[in-house]
Amino acid sequence: MSAPLRQLAVEAAEAYRPAGRWAYHFARGKLAGDPLFGTLLRPGLLPARGHYLDLGCGQGLLAAWLQAAGRRHALGAWPAGHPPPPRLARYTGVELLDSAVRRGNLALGHDPAIHLDTGDMTRAVIPPVDVVTLIDVLHYIPATAQEALLARIRAQLAADARLLLRVGDASAGLAYRLSRLTDSLVVFGHCARWPALHGRPLDAWLELLIRLGFRCETHPMGGAGFANILILARPD
Repeated sequence: MSAPLRQLAVEAAEAYRPAGRWAYHFARGKLAGDPLFGTLLRPGLLPARGHYLDLGCGQGLLAAWLQAAGRRHALGAWPAGHPPPPRLARYTGVELLDSAVRRGNLALGHDPAIHLDTGDMTRAVIPPVDVVTLIDVLHYIPATAQEALLARIRAQLAADARLLLRVGDASAGLAYRLSRLTDSLVVFGHCARWPALHGRPLDAWLELLIRLGFRCETHPMGGAGFANILILARPD
């Protein structure tokens, strides 16, 4: 991660200090260590300004990241020659773990444009938005539920909206097995239970999305040796 992105991660994580030491240190480690966040600032992935629905949002790190990037840009502290960051017009996060929702709202709830709700993403209302995100969460629900959720999202997206999801490529061998182990340990740490995971090979993810009426482009997200792939899906 470049020096400007590291500084951005530090600033975004500061929002979580009121939510406690665990929330702050988790945010700082995740924002600085996950290549997803730097990737999201590339031109073309996210709209210049948008309304977001973040399903399986955790403690709202996506909102904190975009909020901090927008603040730095407005203050003239954005790196010279870099395109402006995507601006956050409104953000709604939906997360199953109430403890994560409480941490997120403690950190970000002072901004009226940001709100996290406790709920099951498979039953969440899909309002008119510019961006729906599903980051590292689809494999926690069975295949039939994955398809039903993606179909509901496709039915509600306007022609110029987009779905951004990160999934594991089940055909990636050891890298995928390491990713599954990490995800399982994270869930066990939060919930004291070992989860059932429902992955697919990348080709199967793309086939499903195309069949549901999306056109897709992929962005490999290896980082740390894992088999993560970012998919930008737009209504076809």
